[in-house]
Amino acid sequence: MSEEVRSRDVELSDDEVIGAASVLLAQRGHAKAAALMLDVKNARIEEATVQEISDDETYAYQRTFREVILEVEPHLMHNSGYLLKDIKSAFETVGVGCGRSFDEVVIREVIPRVGPNWREQLARELNGESQTNHARKVRMEPRHPMEDGLHFTNEWEHRVYQVLKERQAQLPSNDTIGIMPLGALRVPGHTFEPDFLITYRGRVGVIEVDGPQHKSRVSADRSRDRLFKHAGVRDVDRLCVEDSTTKEEVEKFVTDFLKHLVD
Repeated sequence: MSEEVRSRDVELSDDEVIGAASVLLAQRGHAKAAALMLDVKNARIEEATVQEISDDETYAYQRTFREVILEVEPHLMHNSGYLLKDIKSAFETVGVGCGRSFDEVVIREVIPRVGPNWREQLARELNGESQTNHARKVRMEPRHPMEDGLHFTNEWEHRVYQVLKERQAQLPSNDTIGIMPLGALRVPGHTFEPDFLITYRGRVGVIEVDGPQHKSRVSADRSRDRLFKHAGVRDVDRLCVEDSTTKEEVEKFVTDFLKHLVD
């Protein structure tokens, strides 16, 4: 079967390409990247004809340059760089399947809509009346887990939170833990959102809840953990959901984490 016929058989509209890449991210277990795609306000594929020179500079030729543009609210930009590699990979895979190539995937800020009363809008922004980072949609689907006014990317994180909350209740009120899910943390050159930032006895630790996708990102995760520690985080520990299928295993992980945090 020719490439031309194969492309027609799986022909997708621009919107279907974007949707297929988004669902593929979820299927691969890239929950945060998939959640970011849900938060995209405007998505489009732009095409332009560009002229290029052959490697031996003997002739010029024209080709189609395709760019995927994803526009998100400004408060989501801080974590987009960390997720962009996974998003690009998904679009490349979908492109191969439908006979289209994508030269670039770009995440941009949505330009604010303003009117004659833009000064009042600016004053509200400066007074903190706009949407906060934690109020963003962190879900993979509309019915994302929530408890105590806190949002969780998936059920794995929600279950860990419930164990942490039980441990919090078991401790004396003057010697307990603080639990911050998905709080943005700025380190030199990066802004990350650890799954849980935990405070205990004057120490700060981070818990990351790793799904199956993290097996291919060990090096990147180590670099990120090192940046946390350089910024004063006492301990960074990772809970692999594949190895912690019962509540008892999660409880043991939390016990060991808190012990190491204050040792």
